[in-house]
Amino acid sequence: MKQYIVDAFTDQVFHGNPAAICILDEWLPEKRMMDMTAENNLSETAFAVKEGIGYRLRWFTPGGEIDLCGHATLACAYVLLHFYEPEAQRIPFQTLSGELTVEKHGDLYEMDFPAYELKPIPVTEQMIDAIGAAPREAYLGRDLLCVFDSEETIRRMQPDQEKVRVLDGLLLQVTAPGTDTDCVSRTFAPKCGVAEDPVCGSGHCHIIPYWAKAFGKRELVAYQASRRGGTLYCRMDGDRVKLAGKAALYSVSELFI
Repeated sequence: MKQYIVDAFTDQVFHGNPAAICILDEWLPEKRMMDMTAENNLSETAFAVKEGIGYRLRWFTPGGEIDLCGHATLACAYVLLHFYEPEAQRIPFQTLSGELTVEKHGDLYEMDFPAYELKPIPVTEQMIDAIGAAPREAYLGRDLLCVFDSEETIRRMQPDQEKVRVLDGLLLQVTAPGTDTDCVSRTFAPKCGVAEDPVCGSGHCHIIPYWAKAFGKRELVAYQASRRGGTLYCRMDGDRVKLAGKAALYSVSELFI
């Protein structure tokens, strides 16, 4: 079995968000896929099996299977379009979040994802204590989204992982207006066994709807200000979010299982 590691939302290895990708002839037992995910020790390992004209895609974190992952979807599309479907420009995926598509436009891979509905919630002392800074607003979708005024606050943030673990939402998304881009963000995911996700596509299904409404514009450039860093080219399309990014291949390996 081949496994590919692709750095997503970047055109340079050692940047963006790495995902391990396995294209299977048939599904492995779920325990085996979780064992492989733990062995890789990346924020995401994705598995895909061809179904009809597209692929069934599943995403696993070290903490278990999740319902949506952007960077591993981009990475999987990169692998398929380079090694399995070189004549194609578009890959449809069937997932826990319904049908998702990825289209290749030059060196960009554009994903079509659902936007999360954001419910405003009060900023609590528990949030402030866990994050180490006071957000001006908070919202709940799948994840907890906390909005700040300063990019510098986002970059310097060092939340308490154990306190973040007990906050509402699957992941913690923190964001602020950007200096060189429309917005900046970071993603913390201790419930998924990931202290910080370097660049989170599904997180931007919360972040982009917020800033699109706040700025009154449909197209935004977002930067994830983790240590690795990554850039997303985003567009609101009704209740969908278009997320585009580049990708860089780090490795192709043979698994002996």
